[in-house]
Amino acid sequence: MKAVVIHRPGSAEELVLQERPIPIPTDGQVLVKVNAFGLNRSELMTRKGLSPNVQFPRVLGIECVGEVETDPSGQYAKGQPVMALMGGMGRDFDGSYAEYTVLPKHLLHPFQSMLPWEVLGAIPEMFQTVHGSLQLALGIQPGETLLVRGGTSSVGMLAIQIAKNLGLTVLATTRNVQKESALRDNGATHVLIDDGKLSEAVRAIFPEGVDKVLELVGTSTLHDSLSCLKPGGMGCMSGMLSETWAIPNFAPMEFIPSTVKLTVYDSGQISSSTTAFQEFIREVEAGQVKLSVSQVFRLDQIVEAHRFMEQNQGAGKIVVLP
Repeated sequence: MKAVVIHRPGSAEELVLQERPIPIPTDGQVLVKVNAFGLNRSELMTRKGLSPNVQFPRVLGIECVGEVETDPSGQYAKGQPVMALMGGMGRDFDGSYAEYTVLPKHLLHPFQSMLPWEVLGAIPEMFQTVHGSLQLALGIQPGETLLVRGGTSSVGMLAIQIAKNLGLTVLATTRNVQKESALRDNGATHVLIDDGKLSEAVRAIFPEGVDKVLELVGTSTLHDSLSCLKPGGMGCMSGMLSETWAIPNFAPMEFIPSTVKLTVYDSGQISSSTTAFQEFIREVEAGQVKLSVSQVFRLDQIVEAHRFMEQNQGAGKIVVLP
């Protein structure tokens, strides 16, 4: 089989397409034929050597959709469509940047759909992060105001749609003026050009501040995002587009405004149910949600795909078809 292997951290050119034996599943594992996978900023960070405890060489990839090839236990028939994400994929063990991958059975979500693989490939991590952030962490409610910081990311684009569909007023940010119309077309009521300081712009629209904030840029803008919240409001950090893990000299009493709440969503700790994934697929099939797929690449174009992601050229999910 063909697999993309990284032998040492570095630039996109460190991702090398190689021939490897098809792995053999053991007890508790399933061999999956990978039909599509989405790219994620966390894979970019792992590629650069910024993910703790990752050993090289490694096949990256924290999510995929495909079909069961072999299940030694017999639980899944050959050809059963499945999706999988997180749980150590592409970090603790080889992930989805390959034609086949061996995965722990508990990571699999079986599903049924007539959607094309390039659409299905955009779903797993993107949906789980949005669902976990908006529903499980923030507990959004109709009539609330929501600021999505990092609105043109794949997670941001989906979060805007889902929040809008649920009756929220959505403010979305971008650093690129040319992407403003894409955010409005996607459901954002207000678009803010992000210069690193949004509090005044937000309060010019909502003087008391907003009810909820979904922070996708990361630690570099988190303090400013919290200052956009009204007293009693809540912020959730779910992304690190800025590629920084930590806040230097973090002082909670100075960092977090009084009565404002701060939480996080980490899909590696709490995952969405198989039922939630299937229901979301049905919503996409019915046209209730339009997935933003910015570009589709082949496996042998993985270097170009990583460059595309690193340069923030798209607005939405990048999908690779092995």
